[in-house]
Amino acid sequence: MTVTKTQAPVSVDDGRRPAGDGPVGPARSERLTALVQQHGALAVLVIVSLVATFSFDSFATGDNVSNMATSSAFLAIVALGMTFVIITGGIDLSVGSLFALGGVLAAWGSRHGTLVALLLPLVVCGAIGVVNGLLVARSRLAPFIVTLAAMLGARGLMLAITDEGADTYLIGKGSFLAELGQGSTLGLGNPVWIMLALFVAGAVVLRRTRFGQHVYAVGGNEDAAALMGAPVARTKILVYTLSGVLAGLAGALNAAWLASGVTILGNGMELEAISAVVIGGTLLTGGLGHVSGSLVGVLLLKVIQNVINQIGSLDSSYQQVVSGAFLAVVVVAQTWLGRRRQLL
Repeated sequence: MTVTKTQAPVSVDDGRRPAGDGPVGPARSERLTALVQQHGALAVLVIVSLVATFSFDSFATGDNVSNMATSSAFLAIVALGMTFVIITGGIDLSVGSLFALGGVLAAWGSRHGTLVALLLPLVVCGAIGVVNGLLVARSRLAPFIVTLAAMLGARGLMLAITDEGADTYLIGKGSFLAELGQGSTLGLGNPVWIMLALFVAGAVVLRRTRFGQHVYAVGGNEDAAALMGAPVARTKILVYTLSGVLAGLAGALNAAWLASGVTILGNGMELEAISAVVIGGTLLTGGLGHVSGSLVGVLLLKVIQNVINQIGSLDSSYQQVVSGAFLAVVVVAQTWLGRRRQLL
């Protein structure tokens, strides 16, 4: 007698799950949350720009766009250095004063040639950044206190050089420094091209170099970064030095654009830079951020300011009100999104 054996069907798991079932659904939700957290400001920028284009005839004109781009370039350069600092979990309140000091030093040094005019603010402001980094990294002092002291010191040095603001140093017309600040290429001011080149370099350094990895590691978990062999102190010193150098460079370019070292500039710029960086998706707690987001944050602030100017019936104080309210909304949204990603 022949006995036929039947084999029970074997269930084969090919690793595919229906959407929303098991870990696939949460993974997609986490990716969406991360996308909103990193690129939400870009979407808002596009929407605001489109609304302003259809609402105001002069908004999308070549002159207005060129002026917005040039005025944004100086803040963007400062925000680039601030991005590195904040990713490490620090803060730099001295950049506004360093911006003003850099402009005055550039205008003063222009009497001795363009090379001195450019190198002097970079060296002096970079040296102040080194001191900030040493005090934060080696002495373990709070970045808020250290850079607040540097802000006051840099502002005092600037006033001493200008005799309490009574002296205004001018940059001669026709000089290379003046052309660097006032000239244009392909319809955009030279400061804009310099800013774009710096942001490309900053993105490469942050994403493709060992130093960039150390910046993220220090901001994510300083103790863990030290255990992995990351040079925590050196990384902090370098980011504060970079912030000082870029603030000095932005001030020098701004002085070249205005053809003079104006002493009243830079007040509140540190808060604008921090706002732009945070709006762009960089966490104030450190460990997460990208330079492209900071550029979007700067552009968004400038577009909002320009829209308020286009309205005409609102004065400049409303710019600060709107910027502050927008920053508060972004911080709340980032906190909620960060908690959501932890739960997924």
